[in-house]
Amino acid sequence: MASRADHTNPTAAELAELSALADGTLDPARRADVEGRISASPELTALYERERRVVDALHHARATERAPQRLRTRIEASRPSRATVARRRFTYAGAAVAAFAAIALALVLALPSGTPGAPSVSEAAALAARGPAHAAPTPDPSRPAARLNRSVGDVYFPNWTSSFGWRAVGARTDELGGRTAVTVYYTWKGDTIAYTIVDSPPLTEPSSASASNWDGTQLRTLTLNGRVVVTWRRAGDTCVLSGSGIKADELQKLAAWTVPADSH
Repeated sequence: MASRADHTNPTAAELAELSALADGTLDPARRADVEGRISASPELTALYERERRVVDALHHARATERAPQRLRTRIEASRPSRATVARRRFTYAGAAVAAFAAIALALVLALPSGTPGAPSVSEAAALAARGPAHAAPTPDPSRPAARLNRSVGDVYFPNWTSSFGWRAVGARTDELGGRTAVTVYYTWKGDTIAYTIVDSPPLTEPSSASASNWDGTQLRTLTLNGRVVVTWRRAGDTCVLSGSGIKADELQKLAAWTVPADSH
C-alpha cells in the first residue's frame, strides 16, 4: 500500500491488498506492511473487519445447501444502514466496498453451495465482488479480434470489443478450493460485468436457477436484486458471468458466444 497519512480515500491497490489479506491470498512478503497500514487507520480497520466477516460467511455457507436462518438474520443485522454509509468519511471507497460486500452476501444467501466441503458457484460468483486487482489481459496475437491472451485450462476469455462493444478493463486471480479462478471485468456504456472461469473439476450447478439452452450451450440463470448471474460449463471448467442492471438475455447471449470461423 502507498504510504499515506490520510486514508479518507483508499486507492484501488489498497483495497485489493486489504481483500487479499482477508481471504488469505496476499503475498506473504506484503503481509507485515499491509497489516501495519490497517492497524494505523480506523477506516481501513473497519473495512478489513467487514471483509473478514464476508469471507467467514462464505466459508460457512460452503457446507450447507442454503445459509441457515440464524446466519441470514446475523448477516442482515450486520449490514450498515443507509445513514451510516452516508456518514463515512471515505464516501466513495466506503460505498464501493459496502456494495461489493452486499453483493457477496446476497450471492451466498441465494445460490446453493453444492457438495459439502467443496467450492460452490456462489463462492465463484462472489469473487467478482472483490473488484479488479490487476490489468486486463491483452488481445491474443493469434486471434486478436476474438480472444484475449488469457485462459483457464482450455477455456479462453473472449474479446467482445468488436462483436458486442464490451471491453476488458481489469482482472483478478484467486484460488478456490484448490482450483484456479480467474475473473476478467468488461465495461460498455457505463455498465460493468464480470466473467469468472474456475478450473476443473466443475462446480455444482445452482438448482434454484432457471435452465435454458442457447445455441447448444446449457445455461443456468438467477437474478439477485437486479444483479444477474449466468453459469455454464465448458471443457470441464465452470464459467460464471454476472452484472448489475444487465438484462438476462444479454448475459446469456455473451455466455453462448463462440469465436466466428472467419475471425482473425
